Amino acid sequence: MESAIDQVSVYTPLIINAAKAVIVLVIGWFLAGFLSSIVKKRIVAHPRIDDTIGSFAASIVRWLVLLVTFIAVLQLFGIQATSLVAVLGAGTLAIGLALQGTLSDIAAGVMLIIFRPYKIGQYVDIGGTSGTVKDLNIFVTELVTPDNVQIIMPNGKAWGTVVTNFSAHSTRRLDLTFGIDYDDDIDKAIQIILDVANADERVHKDPEPWVRLTNLGDSSVDLGVRLWCDASDYWELKFHMLKSVKEAFDGGGISIPYPHSVEIQKAG
Repeated sequence: MESAIDQVSVYTPLIINAAKAVIVLVIGWFLAGFLSSIVKKRIVAHPRIDDTIGSFAASIVRWLVLLVTFIAVLQLFGIQATSLVAVLGAGTLAIGLALQGTLSDIAAGVMLIIFRPYKIGQYVDIGGTSGTVKDLNIFVTELVTPDNVQIIMPNGKAWGTVVTNFSAHSTRRLDLTFGIDYDDDIDKAIQIILDVANADERVHKDPEPWVRLTNLGDSSVDLGVRLWCDASDYWELKFHMLKSVKEAFDGGGISIPYPHSVEIQKAG
């Protein structure tokens, strides 16, 4: 009976410490989320600070709180912080080799924040992957495609590849090509396109709309069109121009030819 009591008394401190550890972990987890949320809201609310920095800073706060929580849990089991640092120092090489990808992502995340090749809310292409930037933290960049598919990209990959930012500038140039028949009046077709472009308020007057004959194709005379507009109007203007020019061509007697093919038969 006494031996059973002695065994219980031996494990009692361990059980108590384990309970404390669970409480500390739960508190640390919620505190990390709470503090990171406050930091993000405060930074995002500031008109002079970009949302990207708020998301990145919130991520750093979250992981720092979790690290402190982890150290506190270890101390509950008698592992002192100084001992932990010594152990980590001795295993630096092994840890560095094991986590080199993660450490690279952290370093890349810092570089992305410093040089800012893209920001939250911008539409980008990163190494052939396109989407709107939804989040940037110390480990990954999160993109969302136009059809609402989530893409998670490690920061190391994002920093080490070509980034095409479609939202970096406030204006964009819309390039279109319209093919007309060889028998059609070229000058008339050009004027129709210019009339359609100038009638749309989204088309900038400076630089002015540009329409030229750019190619003599196998079955069509190709007219190149260059229009400048606000970046936010790019896609809607493109759809509008395609529809409106086709309708104006129909009304003006300008035809858009189908591809032609010639079949040659030899007499047997």
